[in-house]
Order: sequence, then C-alpha cells, then structure tokens
Amino acid sequence: MNPSSSLFIVGPTGAGKTSVGRRLAVHYGLPFIDLDQEIERHTGVDVNTVFDIEGEVGFRQRESALLDECTRCSHVVLATGAGAVLDPQNRRHLVERGFVVWLQTSIDQQLERLERDTRRPLLAGADRLARLQLMAQVRAPLYRDIADIAVPGEHGTVSTASERCIALIDSHWLRHPLPSVSQNA
Repeated sequence: MNPSSSLFIVGPTGAGKTSVGRRLAVHYGLPFIDLDQEIERHTGVDVNTVFDIEGEVGFRQRESALLDECTRCSHVVLATGAGAVLDPQNRRHLVERGFVVWLQTSIDQQLERLERDTRRPLLAGADRLARLQLMAQVRAPLYRDIADIAVPGEHGTVSTASERCIALIDSHWLRHPLPSVSQNA
C-alpha cells in the first residue's frame, strides 16, 4: 500500500530479508520484526521444532496469526518468512497494510548462501536445487503480485544490498510520517 507507515519485506529463502530488514529499520528509525523470530518467541521453540511437532500446516497457521498481528502495527519494518505469501489472506494483509519490498535472488545465489544452513525445514533432504526451483516456480508470481517494488538480487555485501533497497524505497515509498508527540505543559 502506498502511502504507508510500514515496510514489509518478502522474498525467497536466503534473499537476505532479515539482514537487510535490520539495516532498513535502522536507516528509517523504525522497529524491526522478523516473523520467524516472533514465532519462536511465542512458541518458546525454534521453527524446526514447530515443523517437527505441528508440520507445515501447524506452522503456517501460527505464521498467519502472527503476520496478521504484526502487520497491524504501524511504523515497523517486518521481514516475513519466505512462504508467508502462500496464504491469500496473508498476501491481502501485506498489500493493504504496508509497502511491500520484494528482495529477489537467483537460485544459484540461494544455493551458495544456504550451503551450510541446516535450520530451514523445507530445505531438509538431498536435492536442494529441485526444492528451491519448485518453491521459486510457485512463489515468484505471488511475490510479484503483491510487491510495490522489486529489488534485484546481485552478488555483494548486505551493506550494498541495503543501499540498493534504500535508493529504490526512497524513490517509490510515500511514507506516512511518525506520529508527533504532543507537547502539553
């Protein structure tokens, strides 16, 4: 949504949503929320354990409930999980309640960035390439449909990626100002 008071970051696994999101929050002077970390905080266990106990369906239900709650907050930067866009209601909340930034990345970049990562339950197993290709095929059109801007993935540092994001955001985001504090004497 433009204008908006909040930035919502979407994109595939390994795109840098959390790392870039933290830098955007600092730059814009907004609190940062990582949706997966919120799930862990609310459940008291890591995402893998939620998947083990409740399966993907249970995880997605928790994710949707917290996404609804977090997108109701104004003046925040929210990094979603890569699969949050699978639910139509989640997509609606993202579009209606914030400015959506799609961090793009190639499958080759994902493979490189996630080479040693064992924390992502949907990437468990032998053929990560096939899993990432399937996820991209399903999710890329959803990211495209809800994004206010798309930030091309390029090799480089988090700092460089953040600077690219800020340049694009600044040229497209009609930011609602922070509420002013009343000065009553």
